[in-house]
Amino acid sequence: MDTHTVSTLDKLHGFYFEDLEVGQSDEYSRTISESDILVFAGVSGDTNPVHLNHEFASETMFEGCIAHGLLTASYISTVIGTKMPGPGCIYVGQTLKFKGPVKAGDTVIARATIMEKIDAKKFVKIQTQCLVGDKVVLDGEATIMVPSRSK
Repeated sequence: MDTHTVSTLDKLHGFYFEDLEVGQSDEYSRTISESDILVFAGVSGDTNPVHLNHEFASETMFEGCIAHGLLTASYISTVIGTKMPGPGCIYVGQTLKFKGPVKAGDTVIARATIMEKIDAKKFVKIQTQCLVGDKVVLDGEATIMVPSRSK
């Protein structure tokens, strides 16, 4: 194999299993826009009026439109797939508990923290949270398969 190709691929790769430690954490933040909500509705097909119709949503307990819960959860995937463990890892599972609404204009911080390493399978269990300010709006746990240096 061409050494230049290996070097280029190595630059794309995230952490290897051996590089990760319990307690290691990373995060991603994004301010949700109305267009994010509209695009997500179009891509997902979830056109529930609580997300798209201000008149309808104003009559709900949220008193206005809210972002899709899975739009918020997708930012966890951003942390895991692009930062930590990063490129090369594969989702095995994810639990989610939605604890509060997210609205257009809110800045969501998605945080992933390694809780456990499972050597036999090269899996990591990761605490996943999304926050708006200091409030946890989504809480969960992910199981991720991480490539090992020793294949």
